[in-house]
Amino acid sequence: MYLKEGFPGQRLQVMPQPLVRVVLSRPVTSRLVVTDCGVFPRAIAHRRSRPQGSRQAIVILCTEGSGWCRVGGDDTIHPIGAGQVLVIEPGVPHEYGSNPDAPWTIWWMHVAGSDVPELLDAMRVSPTRPVLRVRDVYRSTALIDEALTRMETDESVPTLLAAAGAAWHLLAMLAADQVDSPQREDPIRQALAYLQERIGTRTSVAELASLAGLSPSHFAALFTQATGHGVLAYQNSLKMSRARDLLDTTGLAVSDVARAIGYTDALYFSRQFHKHHGASPTAYRKQAKG
Repeated sequence: MYLKEGFPGQRLQVMPQPLVRVVLSRPVTSRLVVTDCGVFPRAIAHRRSRPQGSRQAIVILCTEGSGWCRVGGDDTIHPIGAGQVLVIEPGVPHEYGSNPDAPWTIWWMHVAGSDVPELLDAMRVSPTRPVLRVRDVYRSTALIDEALTRMETDESVPTLLAAAGAAWHLLAMLAADQVDSPQREDPIRQALAYLQERIGTRTSVAELASLAGLSPSHFAALFTQATGHGVLAYQNSLKMSRARDLLDTTGLAVSDVARAIGYTDALYFSRQFHKHHGASPTAYRKQAKG
């Protein structure tokens, strides 16, 4: 049995078709627009079939597990694994789905606009080559997350432009990945940048390891060797550093500082802050500095 929607933890934004037509008719938004965007964690029994293709280009980044696709109407099955991206051109028949033995986690978007054909050409994507390598999976995931987060706010022109900016960056980066092939960047350095961009969220060792294409134990050992800390301790240090910055440079209430760095419970945040700094957030803010 295949499920069409409804995966625990999913996030999903779909622009109404009448609005898509309006947006594509406006000069400022006609070059690139994200029409649909989402993340499906461990998408068990996920499958899509579009015999007539899609009006938009489809980009699906697999960060965990695996899946498969058929593109262009033939019977060739292309496997898709963690660290790879499936790109399907508009109007091309296709079918794709999650591996039942290792359900994929995918970050995805649909894009349209006058810039899309050239970006796809630069990727050298085709029905016989729909699956591409991704050099920086962390950054690619963060860009889709940025577009999705923007779309979750509203449908204003500034929001659409911000989402389009993230999408353009992603597509250009994927195109650059296909042009040259220097040695892969240090996965720990990529992980550190990924965590620094997502201070307000909690990221597991398993997720980081999957993005890096390493086993959790191997990744954890490399991470500790490089930083002197475990992943959780490093994330906590980032959160506390950001909290200090907000307490020193803004007038935000302690509860707002807590939310900004991913704590829903201000009291728990205060206890953690005191544990790290020997003072409560309020007392810390009153301390003379400089």
